[in-house]
Amino acid sequence: MSDDSPHSSNGSSNKSWAARLLQVFTGEPKSREELVDLIQDAEERDLIDNDTKEMIEGVLDVAELKVRDIMIPRSQMVTIDKSQRVEEFLPIVIDSQHSRYPVVSDNKDHVDGILLAKDLLSYGFNLTDDEFSLDKVMRPAVIVPEGKRVDVLLKEFRSQRYHMAIVVDEYGGVSGLVTIEDILEEIVGDIEDETDHEQNDKADIRRINKSRFAVKALTTIEDFNDYFNTDFGDDEYDTIGGMVAHGFGHLPQAGEEITLAGINFKITNADKRRIQQLQVTMPAADSEQGTDS
Repeated sequence: MSDDSPHSSNGSSNKSWAARLLQVFTGEPKSREELVDLIQDAEERDLIDNDTKEMIEGVLDVAELKVRDIMIPRSQMVTIDKSQRVEEFLPIVIDSQHSRYPVVSDNKDHVDGILLAKDLLSYGFNLTDDEFSLDKVMRPAVIVPEGKRVDVLLKEFRSQRYHMAIVVDEYGGVSGLVTIEDILEEIVGDIEDETDHEQNDKADIRRINKSRFAVKALTTIEDFNDYFNTDFGDDEYDTIGGMVAHGFGHLPQAGEEITLAGINFKITNADKRRIQQLQVTMPAADSEQGTDS
């Protein structure tokens, strides 16, 4: 075929780009910046799409991250105390809807193991303190240092087939936890599973038991009042999360509690910017008022 073919210019361009990329991966001394430029160039030439470009860049970024950069901080860890009775920790599992929970004794610096929510299913309706023991079902906890490289940890997650690790600082104190999903999200972006969709579709207020309710922080005060027959004002704040945060006087962390108008509000999920989920415990006399409809 003649070099004057209308496709020859594009083919030559593709080969040129491919040759340059191959050169980078075959040991030639090239900088990370040059590799990023090649990836950007590939997208501009429509050789890869934007999603692929971002994924490749995510892989490069992970190679430079330490566990401390992506871990869930200690203050946001949802844990189960080893001394808790079934009726005390089960609402935490139902409300937070995580798949794994560190089991602690005394405080978060003493992690005895990991509870997998799925291990509770085998007990069915027999999940009582007489039939159940955390010691029998919890798995060993994997401990990793804050300074561990994320790409190395990902390899260990895959090869050793575990999905959560407890992160400790240089003094041995627990500083957070990290999951395989946290690493993958650094590469491919936020991952939503069927649980996330179910949670998004659920009502803002769900009954847990006779007196306890799971309430989304973005529930409007008007809806909260309608459901519980309360009379909280909505002049200053539109949502129940905003009202509760104002009551604390600071942005509360998971596990903090406050009582307003006789109602106990416990933070079950929060990030660095806002409250996300609350556990509301109504006074005994009022617990029959709220019903799911």
